[in-house]
Amino acid sequence: MSFDRVLAEPGAFRICFVCTGNICRSPMAEAVFRELIRARGWENQVSVLSAGTGEWHVGERSDPRTLSSLTTRGYDGTAHRARQFEVDWFDKLDLIIAFDRTHERILKTWAPDDDARSKVHLLMSFDPEGNGALDVPDPYYSDTAMFDSVLGMIERACAALFRQLEPGIRQGVS
Repeated sequence: MSFDRVLAEPGAFRICFVCTGNICRSPMAEAVFRELIRARGWENQVSVLSAGTGEWHVGERSDPRTLSSLTTRGYDGTAHRARQFEVDWFDKLDLIIAFDRTHERILKTWAPDDDARSKVHLLMSFDPEGNGALDVPDPYYSDTAMFDSVLGMIERACAALFRQLEPGIRQGVS
């Protein structure tokens, strides 16, 4: 399914996860959240996308360490291709999830108005077990163990985000 088609689907709740280059953290969250949606059979009610604030990796696959961590935990990230977030997406998205305060600041700066800015949230703000951590560290310059650790943070925070969204999604499904 093309990205443009996903943004055009009527009635779908649209979430976009945004990190720096769209090859590590945001593709992890996209894969995790897609699985949460798939497990409930809500693929037609929720669209899950990811993008980066930068253009460096546009068109590339996820980092091999991202793919390895995802595969080890049972997720499939092989179809992912990096893309850059575009300002006109604000109107088409319901929720935009940033991984650190830098992403949050960039996205809110790009937002055309207060309504668009209100759609931007930090992923860790949904995790009650996050011990006050606001940022998901970028594993790009680290080792495989860090990718696994970051994926664990993302899984926990995505599950908490899903629990918060679930009543509204369920109501939309009925």
